[in-house]
Amino acid sequence: MFYILKGMNSVSGIAAKGPANLQKDVLNKGLCLACGACANLCPYINMVEERPVIIESCGLGEGKCYDFCPRTHIDLPLLDKNVFGACRSDLALGSNLAVVKVKSKDSEIKSAAQYGGVASALMTFALQTGEVDAAILTKSKDKLRPKPTLAKDKKDVLECAGTKYVVSPTITKATVVLRKGTRRIGVVATPCQVIALRKMQASKFETGTGKISLVIGLFCTWALSPRIYSFIKALTGSVNVVKLDVPPPPANTFIIETERNKIEVPLDKIRKFILPSCNVCFDMTSEFADISVGTVEGEEGWNTVIVRTSLGKKFFEKAKKSGIIEVAPIDKQNFDHLREASLNKKRRALKQMEPLKTSYLKLREEDRSRLIL
Repeated sequence: MFYILKGMNSVSGIAAKGPANLQKDVLNKGLCLACGACANLCPYINMVEERPVIIESCGLGEGKCYDFCPRTHIDLPLLDKNVFGACRSDLALGSNLAVVKVKSKDSEIKSAAQYGGVASALMTFALQTGEVDAAILTKSKDKLRPKPTLAKDKKDVLECAGTKYVVSPTITKATVVLRKGTRRIGVVATPCQVIALRKMQASKFETGTGKISLVIGLFCTWALSPRIYSFIKALTGSVNVVKLDVPPPPANTFIIETERNKIEVPLDKIRKFILPSCNVCFDMTSEFADISVGTVEGEEGWNTVIVRTSLGKKFFEKAKKSGIIEVAPIDKQNFDHLREASLNKKRRALKQMEPLKTSYLKLREEDRSRLIL
């Protein structure tokens, strides 16, 4: 269900804008997320060193590049209506039908995955059952330079398993695949990338996003700039990195696991590589996905899963019935902590918007007053 506002950005409620506004409102302020939503749309915007660059002004007063960007204006209540048909009743986690803990039953997936392997298990199941014909995932040989890729079978999915903390321009792949013949597409994406997809679906522009059949969103607190590559390689040398991890508090460490050893770095030394745009991010749990997947703090081998849309619920129940996943109730302590962490991220984002001179997010007044303490 989509509510299109003609002559305006469909989920912003403002007059349509173009590339010059994208440069002024996003790129010049360091708010770009490198999601790739503005790239591959025209010959004037290219990804250079994992960042979008406007090579030359096209002169348009309005354009897809501005419309799709997750850091241009968003009317949150309207986006809720676009995706779920109604405004959220849960300010902390967004619209949801179920919150549970889940793990894959497939030993091959579990051995390749970061935690419970649920995102990999669900997307593999979607490919095997024909729910999707192909899936846009993120692949990286060394965990440091992830790239979007198109997966068509379990082998492809396994090659993409595991958390990548470095940003990937996933939506660049989506804009290419949507123009091709693939009929049903699955996407695994971070919160900002999911928002870009939903903005594309609600846009007045022709996008082909009707082909997107399943969106699995990942929990995300922040993403790292590709600049982290040199920092990590200085620690690991020529040895291949096989896993990156951030243990739950109070560890306060960033773990770099190589083929030979494990290196622990104080998290404070990593924070300088966090994308500035992450500081104004309102969404920790991929609130606009069909199904959201994250960790269960303190319970290794499990994922927190938030089922959000009716489509997501139908697919999740099908996967559960097939026996590919194990589902259990989430402990109240973990559930309460998740809600509080999500609310705190929203509060931090609102505080950070003022010094960065951005107010891309429109909230209901009652929601804003609940967040401003």
